[in-house]
Amino acid sequence: MATWSEFAAATPWLASSIRALLHQYGPGAGYLATVRADGSPRLHPVSPIVTDEGLYCFILDTPKRRDLDRDGRYALHAYPAEDSDVEACLTGRAHPVTSPVTVDHLARTHRAAPLADWRLYEFAIETALLHRHEPDTLPVLWRDRRAVRPEPAPAVERRALRPYLQLLAA
Repeated sequence: MATWSEFAAATPWLASSIRALLHQYGPGAGYLATVRADGSPRLHPVSPIVTDEGLYCFILDTPKRRDLDRDGRYALHAYPAEDSDVEACLTGRAHPVTSPVTVDHLARTHRAAPLADWRLYEFAIETALLHRHEPDTLPVLWRDRRAVRPEPAPAVERRALRPYLQLLAA
């Protein structure tokens, strides 16, 4: 999967549009969807950080952090804009940042609470979507070519079903 800088190099216009939407209210604002242990989705507001180097987020010791540690898959949606119908969504996998230099720099720059039990994650990007709900406008979708595509589901053999009334009479 691509880093933010790789994504931005591949499609600068799309990356700058999504970055602007994530930071439209000043600090980053979005909804982070993660995958619970039972496979169902979990959704929480977060404050993503977009730099030229990467897409990051400080995550407290919460269920969503445990979701990311266990599975890593995410979807990040920008907060809706007040003055338009523009939507932005990124998907991929998150992983903890292990570089003390990066963690320290972002913690100081973005005023992460020093006494809170947070962990910094970087979000690798598999897909990016931007949709402007305007006439004759199609969504823009970018997909990292290196991303592994899931195998298609095997074909299911379909049997002719008896009509419902025949089942009741049987």
